[in-house]
Amino acid sequence: MEVQKPIPFETTWFERNEVNLRSVEESVDVLVSRNAVTNPMNVKAWALKALTLTDLTTLAGDDTKANVRSLCLRAAYPFPDHVLDTLGLDEATRGMIHTAAVCVYPSRVPDARVTLAELDKLNDIPIAAVATGFPSGQYPLSSRLAEIKCAIECGATEIDIVIDRGLALQGNWQELYNEILAMRRACGNQAHLKAILGIGELGTMKNVYMASMVAMMAGADFIKTSTGKESVNATLPVGLIGLKPAGGVRTVQEAISWMSLIKQTLGPEWLQPHLFRFGASGLLGDVEKVVLS
Repeated sequence: MEVQKPIPFETTWFERNEVNLRSVEESVDVLVSRNAVTNPMNVKAWALKALTLTDLTTLAGDDTKANVRSLCLRAAYPFPDHVLDTLGLDEATRGMIHTAAVCVYPSRVPDARVTLAELDKLNDIPIAAVATGFPSGQYPLSSRLAEIKCAIECGATEIDIVIDRGLALQGNWQELYNEILAMRRACGNQAHLKAILGIGELGTMKNVYMASMVAMMAGADFIKTSTGKESVNATLPVGLIGLKPAGGVRTVQEAISWMSLIKQTLGPEWLQPHLFRFGASGLLGDVEKVVLS
């Protein structure tokens, strides 16, 4: 497994940068409006693309083996064969119509692993596990690192950590870097590290930018906007800074706006699951409605 390598902590990457929120919002409006999609067939194509970029997620207190199994079935086979027949997809393309990953709590990783193995999709659909005191991150570092190791031992191949927002709010960037670096090392080469920033609790857009840079320096493979548990989750202006949207993306049209933003800022080659993801529990439902309409 290829994982991101850390680089030394260096504040010159970000300490003198400022973010003008109004300008960012205006830029987003222009970029999204340039790529409006209205043709029904084009919307269906974008919907299928969104599906392949989605970490299908269940993070409820009442999760059981049964609903994790149901989640994996939806992730692996979101549409019956007769629906795929109507779309005119070739065999190779049909085989790629599944979600980018499933995301569960560490204790539910074995359930996901067993189900995906039964479906012969274990090599196609990674298992992501939230860890490090999700969603608050307000736990001792030792217990957060132990949680990472436990999730990997259970079979997780992606670890969704949460940063300590308190460190960011206090400007303790070196300590934040050190914590994420320790988490990167705990993952080793066994799992990708996805750092959740909790942008709704970071206070300013500059803090979002600085936390993003610190996470990347420490070796995060992905940076994510949110846990989905905050009052403010994925927003397009934050996406322009460069993050995986998680939480709040529930419709195909919202997903299209995000994909348009990525396509125009980074290029269409970035619309691949190893580079860009949605973290969502409700998006697949709207994808199904659009494709079946």
